[in-house]
Amino acid sequence: MAKSEVFEGDQSVAVAKVTTELKKELHRLVKAIIEDSSSEDENGFGCIDRANQTLQALKELKEGGGKQRSSSIKRLNDNNRNNNESSTSVWASCPQEFRCPLSKELMRDPVILSTGQTYDRPFIQKWLKAGNRICPRTQQVLSHTILTPNHLVRDMITQWCKNRGVQFPGPLQYPEQDGLTEADRDLFISLLKKMSSTQPEQKEAARTLRSLTKRMPSFRALFETPMVIPLLLDALRSGTIETRSNAAATLFTLSALDSNKSLIGKAGALKPLIDLLEEGHPLAMKDVASAIFNLCITHENKARAVRDGGVRALLNKIKNRVHVDELLAILAMLSSNQKAVEEMGDLGAVSCLLSLIKETNCARNKENCIAVLYTICYYDRTKWKEMREEESNYGTLSQIVQNGTSRAKRKASGILDRLNRAINLTHTA
Repeated sequence: MAKSEVFEGDQSVAVAKVTTELKKELHRLVKAIIEDSSSEDENGFGCIDRANQTLQALKELKEGGGKQRSSSIKRLNDNNRNNNESSTSVWASCPQEFRCPLSKELMRDPVILSTGQTYDRPFIQKWLKAGNRICPRTQQVLSHTILTPNHLVRDMITQWCKNRGVQFPGPLQYPEQDGLTEADRDLFISLLKKMSSTQPEQKEAARTLRSLTKRMPSFRALFETPMVIPLLLDALRSGTIETRSNAAATLFTLSALDSNKSLIGKAGALKPLIDLLEEGHPLAMKDVASAIFNLCITHENKARAVRDGGVRALLNKIKNRVHVDELLAILAMLSSNQKAVEEMGDLGAVSCLLSLIKETNCARNKENCIAVLYTICYYDRTKWKEMREEESNYGTLSQIVQNGTSRAKRKASGILDRLNRAINLTHTA
C-alpha cells in the first residue's frame, strides 16, 4: 500500500473523530445557551461565541482540505482548553457545603448516609466497599448502608451552576451503584426475624421495612426470596395494629411490580387483608385499601378477593360511608368479575350505590357507582325494576347523563337504553 494511501486513511479516521467531538461540543453549548436564555450573565454570550466557532469548524471539515482540517482541530483543542479553564475557575469558588467531605470536590450525585451526612455517591460507595461501617465525618456506627438521593442539595448545586453560566456536570455512571452490600442483606434478614418477635420489635421492624421498601427500589429486590412474604403475612395476621398496618403498606409497595402481584396473591395475602379491612381500624384502612387495590389489578387476584369475602367487606364499609373513595374504586374494579357482580346484586349494592350517587359531590365516585350499576344491569335483569323506579322518582340516571364525566355519561346512557328497550318490548308484546 502506498504511503499516501495510509496517510489518507489515518486522516479520515482523525477527521471522523474530530467531527464527532465537534458535534458533541455543539450540542452541549446549544443546551447551555437554551438553559441560560433567561440569564443576562456574560458567560451566556461566551457560550454563543464558542457555538459559532464550533459551527465554523464543522463547516471547514465538511468542505475538506488539509489546512482547513488542521485549523478545525486546533479550534476544537482551543475550545476544550478554554472550557476546562473556565470550569476549573468556577468549581474552585463553589460553596463548601456543595463539596463532598471525602473528595473535597463539587458533588455530582449527592446522597445521604444513615447518619444524615451527605456525600458524593462514588466516593462514599468506595468508602463502604472498603469495609468501613462508620460515618467518615461523625465517626458514628452505621445502622445500614442504604444511600438515599439528596434531591435538595442536588437542586441547589444545579441552580448555583446555572446562575454562573456553567453546565452541571451530572453524575458519573458507575456499575452497580445502587447495589446492596452484605450489611444491607444482614439488616434485611434481622428485620424479618423481628417481625415474628415481641410486639415492640415487630412494630419497629415493620416500620423500618416499610420505609426502606418505599424509598429504595433496590431494597425491594430482596423481597423476592420465598421466605419473605409468609413472614409479612404472619405479621399481617397476628401483629399489633400498627405492625399489621405496616405489613399491609409493605405489601402495597412490593405489589408495584407486576410479577409480585401474582406472587403475593398466590401466597394468600388477600384473605388477611380483607379481614383487616372488615375490622375497620382507622390506622390500617388506607394501607389495606391501597394494597387490595394494587393486587386486584390482575384478573386472578380479583377472583381470589371475591372468594375471600371482599365484596361483602367492601359493601359493608361503603354502606357505613367509611373510606368511600378508596373502597368504591376497588368495588368498581371487581365488577369485571361475574361472580362479584352476582354477589353485589344479592347484597343490595343497587340501592346503596343509587343513594350514594344522590348524596355525593365527587364526580369520580359517581362514575364508579355508575360503572358498577351498568355491569349489574347487564348481568342481572331482576335489578331493572329497582333502577326504573329510581329513575322515575328522582331522575338519577338522567342527571348523570347530563352532568357526569364522559365515562359516567356513557354508562348511564347504556343503562337507560337497556331499561327503555325492555319497556318497549313489554308494550309490543
